[in-house]
Amino acid sequence: MLEHGGRLRQAVLEYGIAEDDWVDLSTGIAPWAFPLPEITARAWARLPENEDGLEDAARSYYGFAHVLPVPGSQAAIQTLPRLRRSGRVGVLSPCYAEHAEGWRQAGHVVREISEDEVEHFIDSLDVLVVVNPNNPTGRLLSADCLLAWNARLNSRGGWLVVDEAFMDNTPRAGLARYGVQPGLIVLRSFGKFFGLAGVRLGFVLGEPRLLRLLADLIGPWAVSGPTRQLGQACLLDQPSQQAQIARCAAASERLAQCLRRHDLAPQGGCALFQSVAYEGAERLQDFLARRGILVRLFKQDSRLRFGLPAREGDWAQLESALGEYRKEHA
Repeated sequence: MLEHGGRLRQAVLEYGIAEDDWVDLSTGIAPWAFPLPEITARAWARLPENEDGLEDAARSYYGFAHVLPVPGSQAAIQTLPRLRRSGRVGVLSPCYAEHAEGWRQAGHVVREISEDEVEHFIDSLDVLVVVNPNNPTGRLLSADCLLAWNARLNSRGGWLVVDEAFMDNTPRAGLARYGVQPGLIVLRSFGKFFGLAGVRLGFVLGEPRLLRLLADLIGPWAVSGPTRQLGQACLLDQPSQQAQIARCAAASERLAQCLRRHDLAPQGGCALFQSVAYEGAERLQDFLARRGILVRLFKQDSRLRFGLPAREGDWAQLESALGEYRKEHA
């Protein structure tokens, strides 16, 4: 299994700090979960059925006519590569590592490329995978850029796969509003913005024929009945969505200011995290962990990703630990 954030129990064992005493900033998940709706007994007792209201809620929320609910966007990341014969796949990196791994495991030749290298490689690729906004850098590519890449790929029967797991906070920057584009596949996560990652729900937006093929491969009853009811309620709850957008934006800006005060100016980020490239990243990650603060370390480019603190006590603990670190390493 690849390295991911959120491995709090592993940190508990490694550092000997009780689970309840941690400030977990290691994920890009909103720390405020949406209110849970009442789940009917029927949802638990019967096999789930499609078009029970979840698909309509998703169509309305994303502004896109063709959606496929999946048990977390991770399911689509692992399954999509099996819909194509072995080919050449470019993954705009660094990004969520499961993308490159999924295509490699399915027998494709994968090249991890930088944004500057896309122009050089794109006409030799069958598929290009982009995370937008990117995780962990926060890079946000324009819709015009992505649609132009998609047109070039599609002219040769290729795909552009865009993972918009962190797009809910800035929906106007997403690709759904441009409608169906041949060869374009958009992945949307549910758990991050709604703060409910444990329900395992995501959506794939794309051409109807491709969605049918993907659904057949994933199999029936992939999304549980209770999850379908919960997802529908959250997707229709516009007041809570607007409050979440505002709350995340304010917390992300506060986090960026906090990091700057301690000489850790972010090099990127989005509404759900801030990203710091720092040569002492591994040392700082360990320093914070010993004080009960878990952040995500990316060793390959010496980077730390800081998620949003949830409570005033969490902010105070982070400020105190960063102040200590700054004094010791001035």
